[in-house]
Amino acid sequence: MSRWIPDESGEEASLLEALGIRSTDELFTDVPKRARIGRMGVGPARDEPEVVAEVDRLLERNRPLSKFSSFLGGRIACRYSPAAVDAIVSRSEFYSAYTPYQAEASQGMLRTLFEFQSLWVEMTGLDVANASLYDGATAAGEALLFCRRLHEGVRFLVPASLPWEERSVLENYASGPGLRVEGIPYDDRTGRLDLEFVRAAVAKKDVFGVLADVPNGFGLVDEGVPELKGILGDVPLVVAADPLSLSVLEAPGNYGADVVVGEGQGFGIAPSFGGPLLGLFACRKEHVRAAPGRIVGATLDTEGRRAFALTLVTREQHIRRSKATSNICTNESLMALAFVVYASVVGPRGLARLQASLAEKARTLASGLGSIEGLQAPRFDAPYLGEFTVELRRGTADEFLDRLRRRKVLGGHSLKDLRPGAASDAERVLVGIPESTSEKDIQKYLRAAQAAIGAVGRTA
Repeated sequence: MSRWIPDESGEEASLLEALGIRSTDELFTDVPKRARIGRMGVGPARDEPEVVAEVDRLLERNRPLSKFSSFLGGRIACRYSPAAVDAIVSRSEFYSAYTPYQAEASQGMLRTLFEFQSLWVEMTGLDVANASLYDGATAAGEALLFCRRLHEGVRFLVPASLPWEERSVLENYASGPGLRVEGIPYDDRTGRLDLEFVRAAVAKKDVFGVLADVPNGFGLVDEGVPELKGILGDVPLVVAADPLSLSVLEAPGNYGADVVVGEGQGFGIAPSFGGPLLGLFACRKEHVRAAPGRIVGATLDTEGRRAFALTLVTREQHIRRSKATSNICTNESLMALAFVVYASVVGPRGLARLQASLAEKARTLASGLGSIEGLQAPRFDAPYLGEFTVELRRGTADEFLDRLRRRKVLGGHSLKDLRPGAASDAERVLVGIPESTSEKDIQKYLRAAQAAIGAVGRTA
């Protein structure tokens, strides 16, 4: 069998000549130089057994989460998933299902997505949800573009406390159309948004949307968020909400949110090295044609029976690219299935009890950490649920977390912006409470934190 991948200079030269170019670099001239990357450190080709052995060596460096007491905060949650979730999600009818273009052959998956949409609508207090997106960060990016379709302007306001990774995604979305993402200052004591800043910004008539996250990047429930819509008027309000928090907090649609997005990973989906994830998106009915992705609708078939079909499909795969509301989105059907199965099995009261339990454990841990000299916990005087921020009075967050890891404690993650040139004015750690956290785990964290901050003091 002849080779179909050219790997000899003569074959490559023939291809280049046929294409009318001098080197493979000319194939990428349309890609801006600043967007290109150099070689990725991959060495020369090797035999397959050698590659497998090298991969095995690398995998041996992994440490399973179960070997640590984990308190990792952030948008990726670690919760127990009932066995029913995996049992249903892994059924072949769902596991191998593809995009349900043929309604007559896809009623099971279409109904599942319809139920998923209905659940997110119920949780958010809005009118319509799509059939999911890639993840929470890109759902926020789609919301940015959605707001620009509804309102003129060049500025999109987000909390200065928004996780830098998510702000980076938003800035990427904004860069193409020439839009700007700007931070809303927060009160240093409470972490609350500066509503007067928002009021002044909106008065300049160039703001096309505002995003607020609930809880915010510090784990806080900002009690000023429900006041935003009264300030914004016809400027769209996006709320990025943790689905679990909505089991105990007021639905954002009730206080004027035009769009609610979120990360659905914590509902029946394991952390899995950071993915796969699940983007949630809901909006008001009058704006549905500006929404991204697919929407499943319910109707009646020719015999009067309830049936489901893709109702609105504003992706470039379905309509002209120039008319599409998004050219980079897709739905995560299997993850959406996990979300709705998890929520159905646990139930609304179960979700509320879980959130209350996490909040209680968070207060116990924060109180203990706050009693350790060199740590301020919680950092802000504001309500919080299952996450809170710790500020170090000496040493660095990275050093503190590293010392905790040596004691088999994943103590959270640093809030330092890792982008080149980014400034950081404080050493802060976001601490989260996984569902499995026990009193023993909390005491282990407190002992490790006391030792870690003490070691910093001795080496200072």
